[in-house]
Amino acid sequence: MNDILSLLPAVLAGMLLGVIFFGGLWLTVNKGLGSKRATLIFFGSLILRMAIILTGFYFVGGDSWQKLLACLVGFLIARIVITNITKKLKQANPVFIKEVSDEN
Repeated sequence: MNDILSLLPAVLAGMLLGVIFFGGLWLTVNKGLGSKRATLIFFGSLILRMAIILTGFYFVGGDSWQKLLACLVGFLIARIVITNITKKLKQANPVFIKEVSDEN
């Protein structure tokens, strides 16, 4: 029982990392689709989010595969939660995207 409780901080850290990653992805998509520099926004966001997540996984699970697995479980839980929240937000406030053209 103590072994399971000792993994709880790793699960919570994974959830926090998941919220950062998938929340950041959601913000990136919302900001990037209407931007003239969408490629820069998407690529920069990917690099930043991956750096944060890989660093977090390294420090959380660096000494134990069980902690790394618990962190991954928390990350996946956060993915499910963020996906459900953003679906509800999208249904409540539909977003219409206007086309951006380079012809000026």
